[in-house]
Amino acid sequence: MRIKQGCKVREIAGENVVVMQGQSGTDFTRIITLNDSALLLWQSLEGKDFATEDVASALTDNYDVDATTAAHDAAQWVERMTECGLIE
Repeated sequence: MRIKQGCKVREIAGENVVVMQGQSGTDFTRIITLNDSALLLWQSLEGKDFATEDVASALTDNYDVDATTAAHDAAQWVERMTECGLIE
């Protein structure tokens, strides 16, 4: 899987917001913001093919978290990003 091409993160009013570039008529009723850990994952994986295990590895590399917790959190991140249409 990979982060959908054309999706970029921009800082707007102090928030990290996902912007879908080149989308005219975009529905702005849903604003997708990323917290610090979600932003770190996005920046680590953007432009790369990755698996849920890669997400978990990024978490354990950057945070003091055990492998089980990282795997659970990685699966939730992937699920949420997929629900939002940000991963293909």
